[in-house]
Amino acid sequence: MSSPRTPFLLTHMLRVLCVALWLLAFSAAHAHDGKHYPAGKLLDHKVSITIDGNERVIKSNGLPDHVPGVFPNRGNPGTISAQDWNFRMPLKPQISERLRPSQHASFGVAINGVPFEPGTAEFWNGDPQWKYEAMSGAIDLGLDQSHAHVQPGGLYHYHGLPTGIVERLGGDGKKMLLVGYAADGFPIYTSFGHADPMNAKSALRKMKPSWQLKKGERPSPPDGPGRKYDGTYTQDYEYVKGSGDLDECNGRIGVTPEYPDGIYHYYITDTFPVLGRYWRGTPDHSFFKKGPPGGGPGGRRGPPPGERDGPPPPFDHERRPREGGGERARPEGPPNGERRGRPRPPGGEGEERRPPPRN
Repeated sequence: MSSPRTPFLLTHMLRVLCVALWLLAFSAAHAHDGKHYPAGKLLDHKVSITIDGNERVIKSNGLPDHVPGVFPNRGNPGTISAQDWNFRMPLKPQISERLRPSQHASFGVAINGVPFEPGTAEFWNGDPQWKYEAMSGAIDLGLDQSHAHVQPGGLYHYHGLPTGIVERLGGDGKKMLLVGYAADGFPIYTSFGHADPMNAKSALRKMKPSWQLKKGERPSPPDGPGRKYDGTYTQDYEYVKGSGDLDECNGRIGVTPEYPDGIYHYYITDTFPVLGRYWRGTPDHSFFKKGPPGGGPGGRRGPPPGERDGPPPPFDHERRPREGGGERARPEGPPNGERRGRPRPPGGEGEERRPPPRN
């Protein structure tokens, strides 16, 4: 006699299979030359950063300007191949009235043209409400020394600090280092910022995020993986306003070498969320993965999260500023825009679908 969860699990298995097939089609659509590159060697990197009217345009072949790790490897079966990226973002970004979760999109792009994608699509027991964290070490995703790996189709992307870029720029901690731009146009820096955000002469120190581990234990199976909240899953964390230097998007307003008058900017931190899971501004469509045919980064533009045809979907984790500058508290939950209750179909940031280890 089948259990009540059997139809549910079968449905999820079919969804995972469908998304895996979609990923292969999506990656193939953006593969530039179909050529696979040798492991552990400097590649034929190409990138251009130009200004087109009110937009910054970053075009690249997706190959890093530093030596990547060896791919395939034990945790990642992919082989790097060139892409055809064409990212656009506002030259003068504006802070939006609401936060936008960055699921189904690249959060940003590094100055070498390689995308930033903080999330994964590896789930506990096939349940997308419990998404594994790439930087937690709980599962082996084959990340290299620059915290990057490869998706199906050869798409190389960063999950954390691109140490290869940092080394090429002369190392970290001497000054604020610009390493990329988010989809909303705001700059992305390494973890070092000024102690006084509006004083460029104040000391540099590592920024502390305001996301904290939840207390207690996760729901027990079949509703969750059980055990103590320890950072294995995205949902293990909650935003605690004022507990760190940064806001919910892992950023703040302050002066930087490139913006001496001050600007909102993001940080890549040592601890969760590492890379932002929300945009403070309005993301450009070129970062959003709409799906084949022709969608996603570098292809036909699809709408950014929260800006589909018709009224915006009611994101559980969206906040609007209150009059007078205060903010409504965000309901507790995962910082990737997922909702409780009936799980959404597998999707997200496009990681390879390999069966995750079971606890």
